[in-house]
Amino acid sequence: MTKFKELSSILKENQYTFYPVVPFDATRDKLLKLDFTESNAELTSEVLNDTQNFTSHINSRLQRFNAKFGIGGYAEYRSVYSRSKLFDARNSPQGLGETPEPRRLHLGTDIWGRPHTPVRAPLDGIVHSFASNNTYGDYGAVIILSHQLEGMTFFTLYGHLSLNSIKNLQEGDTVRKGDIFGEFGIPIENGHWPPHLHFQIVIDLEGWKGDYPGVVKFSEKDAYLANCPDPDLILQLNQYLPEES
Repeated sequence: MTKFKELSSILKENQYTFYPVVPFDATRDKLLKLDFTESNAELTSEVLNDTQNFTSHINSRLQRFNAKFGIGGYAEYRSVYSRSKLFDARNSPQGLGETPEPRRLHLGTDIWGRPHTPVRAPLDGIVHSFASNNTYGDYGAVIILSHQLEGMTFFTLYGHLSLNSIKNLQEGDTVRKGDIFGEFGIPIENGHWPPHLHFQIVIDLEGWKGDYPGVVKFSEKDAYLANCPDPDLILQLNQYLPEES
């Protein structure tokens, strides 16, 4: 069995034990599926290229549908990354006659909501690494936790956190299931995005510390998705999305 299949199976078997990563009560709260592909005509350059306008757009959508969080994005091919040169193809090696390929495929699930929303550990873990990746469009403050479950090691990545989330943090710190260890950051500290959490499962960090690609080239899709299972295996939020948003 591949590590992807093994971890996916283990996570499914243990879903009932995971603590909610964000404060969502299915008996009273609503979720809204958000689309960041080119098919979303509302995502004009005026919206995407101005963080304040982008934030207002997200907030208005949540308010319109009375949703506590907007959610989505795993394996989504997104036009939204055109807002930052971080995702363009300027440094991508290409053969003669080939068109440079930008990074557009999203590997995590995004949860959009209020700034300073608390983030809790879904299961016991250890702080593997953390960093402030403050390039425009990057993760901002990020924390990576290491976990062991039924003898298998894997990682969870939390991006776009507040700088306060990594204050006084140390590699090797223990985080218990249910502990609040982070919070949604504001744009000035989260990579200049509307407040949200990027949550990603990673099997092999491949030597990365305080960072790991959350957006890759479409041509790299198979390899990266095999290393980053569906975050909803832990989040378990998709079941609460309305059929039509």
